[in-house]
Amino acid sequence: MSGSPATQTAEEPATETGPALVRVTYRKSAIGYAHDQKATVAALGLRRLRQTVEHPDTPALRGMVQKVRHLVSVDGVPADSVEVAVRLAAGGPLGAGAEDAPLRSES
Repeated sequence: MSGSPATQTAEEPATETGPALVRVTYRKSAIGYAHDQKATVAALGLRRLRQTVEHPDTPALRGMVQKVRHLVSVDGVPADSVEVAVRLAAGGPLGAGAEDAPLRSES
C-alpha cells in the first residue's frame, strides 16, 4: 500500500493540482438548531460566522453541506439556493467555475 499512487474516483472532478476544492462559508448561527447540525458545522471546520474553509469536492462533503445548507454558502452562493441544490442533486461540480460546467442531463 505504501508504494501505490493515490487514485481519484470518477465522482471527483480533477484539476491539475488534484481534486476540485469547494469553499464553504459559515453564514448563519447554529444556535437553536439540532445538535447534529451543530456537530456537522464543527466537522466542516467552521468555528466563527463568516469563516471560510476549503475542502475537496467529495460525496461526503456534499452530504454535509446538504445537511446544513440553511447555515452555509458554497463559493459565495447560499447553499439552499436552487443553483447549488441542483448541482448537489446532479453530482455536478460545486467548486470555482461551477457555473460554467454543464450539468448531467436527465434522460
